[in-house]
Amino acid sequence: MCSRIIYETGNQEFIVGRGMDWNDPTAQTSLWIYPRGMKKDGGVGENPIHWTSKYGSIATSFYNAGAADGMNEAGLTANILYLAESNYGDVATSTKPTLSVGAWGQYFLDNFATVEEAVEAMQDVPFIISAPMLPNGRGATVHLSISDRSGDSAILEFLDGELVINHSREYRVMTNSPIYSEQIAIDKYWKLIGGSKMLPGTINAADRFVRLSYALESSPKYTDHDMATASVMSQMRAIGVPLGMEDPDRPNISATLWRTISDNQTNRYYFESALKPSIFWVDLDKVDFSENAEVKALDCDTDAIYAGEVSKHFTKATPLPFIK
Repeated sequence: MCSRIIYETGNQEFIVGRGMDWNDPTAQTSLWIYPRGMKKDGGVGENPIHWTSKYGSIATSFYNAGAADGMNEAGLTANILYLAESNYGDVATSTKPTLSVGAWGQYFLDNFATVEEAVEAMQDVPFIISAPMLPNGRGATVHLSISDRSGDSAILEFLDGELVINHSREYRVMTNSPIYSEQIAIDKYWKLIGGSKMLPGTINAADRFVRLSYALESSPKYTDHDMATASVMSQMRAIGVPLGMEDPDRPNISATLWRTISDNQTNRYYFESALKPSIFWVDLDKVDFSENAEVKALDCDTDAIYAGEVSKHFTKATPLPFIK
């Protein structure tokens, strides 16, 4: 499931595109607005990690039990993607505070403005992730990508209980399995062949990585804001998996349920559902992120059809509970 790119405009600004692929179209999805200054905890275990949010953010929930995607007011973007190889370590024997896997992305949105700052903070990981089974019976094995307004990028993976950080401005494409170091190796092989001659065409994660990489490198760097955003959306639509397609034995292959665009050039967060006929967005400049502002949500699974800027449609909500 899932694909992510970082597109550079002709103005040296950056836009993150993300597609969410999953085999359960009933995985409740809402958009959430969180102010800065909120006291939070890891949401699971007898010794959860605690923090106070430094930045306000907008996030997209998954099963309404975790933040799968989001962007904060400083321009940091966090994207959670499935990774079957993930192994977070043994929670039962660890002395570190716990953090629900559903809160992993939100933790970064709350605490960091830049990738470099986040990577430095993770040199000594202050938590251990608790990852129970998801409601559809699959393990919550994921990896996390972060990016910022400068175009910096990092992919964080827990492998054999240890955090591996792939940090480079060159890491602008990401899918699922295999682990990121192997995705890079596969991409190098296909660049020798040349994408204008032949590209792998299946919907598995490695093939999607190669096609996305070719499309991103081949796309013009538009200076017009609308064209730049449209370029990213067209690339994410082109890599989408049609509804109904899945392979029960390969959880990395599922239909695309929704797409997001974290647009640092316009400070907008776009959302498109595969089940609805229109795209809508939130202008972060119109959102009250001040301390003590209300937590708000927008249910994306109702019969309501949204289009255009939708910040006025959010309503007061209880903060999202994280999966336990």
